[in-house]
This record gives sequence, C-alpha cells and structure tokens, in this order.
Amino acid sequence: MAYSKNSPAGQAIDAIISDLPGLVAVAVVDVASGMALASHSNSPSINPETAAAYNTEVVKQKQKAMSALKLQGETIEDILITLTNQLHLLKLNPAGSKFIYLVVNSRDTNLAIAREVLRSHVAGIN
Repeated sequence: MAYSKNSPAGQAIDAIISDLPGLVAVAVVDVASGMALASHSNSPSINPETAAAYNTEVVKQKQKAMSALKLQGETIEDILITLTNQLHLLKLNPAGSKFIYLVVNSRDTNLAIAREVLRSHVAGIN
C-alpha cells in the first residue's frame, strides 16, 4: 500500500519500521471502517490490509464482550495473538478508535520491546 509519509499513520509506520526493522508486517487501522490507513509488509504472504479488516472484528468483539461483562472503567490496551512462529499485536490508541497491527517473528523479536515500540508510537495516530 502506498501511503502518505506526512500523515500521522504514515509517520507511525515509518517510525515502527525504523525501530523494528525485522518486522513482518505493520498497519495503522481505523476501527470504525476496518480500513488500513497506512501499511507495510516485508512478506509476500501477509497482506496487512486484509488482516486489518479481520483484526478489526477481533477488536470489536472484545469491546462487545467487555460491555456485556459490564467492565466499567476498563479499556483495551493491546491484544496479543501468539501463533507457532509469529506474534500478532493489536495496540489501540487511548480513544479506542484506531489501532496498530504488528506482525513479528517470535524467534527474532522480544515481545517486551515490540510492545514498547507500539506504546511509544500509538499516541501519534489519534
């Protein structure tokens, strides 16, 4: 996906690529529409725009579950999906309106570092 490097989403993507050069894929996603505002993939097998749409449903379903459980004062900070060889992280902005979707190889990336990189860039996508 071509994206504007001047947009907040594009700037976040560039910064994350710089901080985690070995990432597999990354996208900034709008929760309301499920559309990737900016994305990048280092793997031909992962289409971050398609993944953005499906992962938006993960976020929405978790938000519905939290509402059904009446979890007052709680917000989703991140969602971790652990696969055999990959980690998929969804880091929501404080408003819950956008999230960063990150795919990394679990053998090459420290989870704590990946979470810190996302935490440091998520405020910029508000």
